[in-house]
Amino acid sequence: MTQPDAARITVVGDALIDELRDPSGAREFVGGAALNVAVGLALLGEDVTLVAMVGDDEPGARIRAFLDDYGVRLVASPSERGSSRAVSDRAEGGEPRYEFNDAAQHRRLAFDAATREALSEADLVVVSCYPFDDEEQVSALLDAIPEPGRRLVVDGNPRAGMLHDRERFLDNLVRVAGRSLLVKAGDEDADLLAGEPLDDFVERLRSAGGDPAVLATAGRDGAAVHAGALDVHADIVALPGPVIDTMGAGDATLAAIVHRIAIDGLPATAGAWSDALAEAMTIAAATVRHEGALLRTGTTSPQLGS
Repeated sequence: MTQPDAARITVVGDALIDELRDPSGAREFVGGAALNVAVGLALLGEDVTLVAMVGDDEPGARIRAFLDDYGVRLVASPSERGSSRAVSDRAEGGEPRYEFNDAAQHRRLAFDAATREALSEADLVVVSCYPFDDEEQVSALLDAIPEPGRRLVVDGNPRAGMLHDRERFLDNLVRVAGRSLLVKAGDEDADLLAGEPLDDFVERLRSAGGDPAVLATAGRDGAAVHAGALDVHADIVALPGPVIDTMGAGDATLAAIVHRIAIDGLPATAGAWSDALAEAMTIAAATVRHEGALLRTGTTSPQLGS
C-alpha cells in the first residue's frame, strides 16, 4: 500500500512474461527486471509508475492486470510484435538461463507526452534492462530526465539474448552512469559486457565522470557499495529454508536500496550504507526462497496493492 509520504518513482525498462520450464512442467509469471523493481517498490510503500513496452494481446492484459493488482501505474509503449516473453530454465543453484522472443529482442519505448511527463515529474527515476545499445533510445531517455545526477538510478542488467551490439551497450552504459546518482552492477554484467572482474567494472563505471555511487552485487559473495571514498560490504543473509529461485535477487536488492534513498536520500556515511545493505540483503534472501521474482521482506507475505 502506498504510504502518505511516499516518493514518486518512475521505473523504466522491461515488462514481460517469464515462462519457467523444468522437469515438472512449465509455469508462467509476470516479470521483467524493471517490472520486478517497480512492484517491489510498490510493496515497500512507494508511489510507482512503470514505463515499459507492452503488447495489445493476452499476455499484455495479464501484465496490466498484475501491475494494477499491486498499485503500479503503467505508461505503456505500443508493440507491433506483441508482448515480450522470456523462456527460462534453472541451472544448479537456481540460476536462470533465458531465451527471448522477437518482441523482447526489439524492445523500444515511445517517448510520447505521457512518458516524458512520468519521467519529468518523478522524484527518482530507475532504469533497468534498457536497450543501451540503441543510440536513439539512450539519447531520448537522457533528454527526458531533468537533472539526472540528482535522481537517476541505473541497472544495465544486460541479457545476452537481447544484446545487438555489446560494445555500444557498454559505452552507453558508462556514459549514462556518469550522469547518474547510483549505478548497479553485477559480476555477470561485468563478464558479459567487458570480460573483466567486477572490481574492474566498478572502476570503469566510477571513472565515467560525475562520481556515481556504485552498488556491486556478486551473488553468494554478497554486495558492496562504492561511494566517494567509502567502500562498504555486506554478506548474504542466512534465512530459514532453501534457496528456490535466484531470478529476483538483484531486482529485490535494487528496490530495497532505492526505497532507502527515497526515505533518507543517498546515504552519506559508512554506517548508513551498512544499514541499507543489511536491509537489502535480508529482502533479497527472503525473495530467493520463493519461486518467481516477487519481492519478499522476510517478515510478511506480499500484499496486493489497494
